[in-house]
Amino acid sequence: MLPPYSRRSHSFQPDCHGAHDAPARIHGKIPSALNALYYAQRASAALIISESTEVDPFSAIDVPTRPGLTNDEQEAGWRLVTDAVHAAGGKIYIQLSHMGRTAHPSQLLNGRQPVGPSALAAAGTVYTAKGAEPYAAPRALEIAEIGDIVAEFAEAAARARSAGFDGIEIHGANGYLIDQFLRDGSNVRDDAYGGSVKNRTRFLLEIIEAAKAHWPGNRIGVRLSPTNTYQGMSDSDPVRHFAEIAGLLGPEGLAYLHVVAPPVQPEQYVNVVDSTPAAFHRPLILAGGYKRDDAERALTTGTADLIAFGEAFISNPDLPQRWYQRATLNAADKSTFYTQGAKGYTDYASLELVAD
Repeated sequence: MLPPYSRRSHSFQPDCHGAHDAPARIHGKIPSALNALYYAQRASAALIISESTEVDPFSAIDVPTRPGLTNDEQEAGWRLVTDAVHAAGGKIYIQLSHMGRTAHPSQLLNGRQPVGPSALAAAGTVYTAKGAEPYAAPRALEIAEIGDIVAEFAEAAARARSAGFDGIEIHGANGYLIDQFLRDGSNVRDDAYGGSVKNRTRFLLEIIEAAKAHWPGNRIGVRLSPTNTYQGMSDSDPVRHFAEIAGLLGPEGLAYLHVVAPPVQPEQYVNVVDSTPAAFHRPLILAGGYKRDDAERALTTGTADLIAFGEAFISNPDLPQRWYQRATLNAADKSTFYTQGAKGYTDYASLELVAD
């Protein structure tokens, strides 16, 4: 039995340092028995939040690093995962996302182009079948199309319920579509979805409302990254704007707000979560490269209710027990993060195996 300390303070989120930290073991975007084993090995987390999972039915199946939840086969694959996690005594939410402008045209079906709130390309490169390529300029979404994407999130939320998840997390972070709407560096619209913080949050609020047709609010989490510059993201006043967004989310009765706010960050961002408890009134999860002592400090001071860990949990399936016993951690083999098979995925030793 795990100590209460571990059960209370740790969540596992393979994506908490960026969307590409989750190991690539998905074939045809359909989870397999190997994925089920991987998640079940980590069931000692207070809560598992899955890797970023696409709601876009036009995302090509040959993009190996991102699973989907848009069809019966994917739903059945995720049922393997949830059954395994529950059998091991764990709880698991699925993180639902849409890539928006960060998708490459080669990763989309039927000749579709990337879309975003505005026709502004992401900065940097995206990994494709041909290697790294520059991001393409997206097409700005029409208002009717925004409703279509809201419906895609709702469909994925319904499938998540059927697949046996304990709840869902809506991915509004790390430069993906919802984040693109939330931040004024990527959203320069002048209609009901742009301009003010309230307008830029409208898309997210509509997704939450649609998801509530399938889940109570207290089984829906939201992830945000107000200061993350990944994929060229920016905002003119992230601290103030994030506080306003948190205030708009407060009345939704959500399970939690999951914020990428590293323990060490530029001075102008250190207060990014200070106003969250008063504005949000719900549990707060922090992520962003936390170590054991950083996490303890945030929990002890009441800065957060839980801390999410990514890379450390990839290489240490029994991370809560290791930290409780102050045992040595396995080092992550990053060379295996994008490869196939069990190596560097399900073969990391637990304390019990080390003792044997």
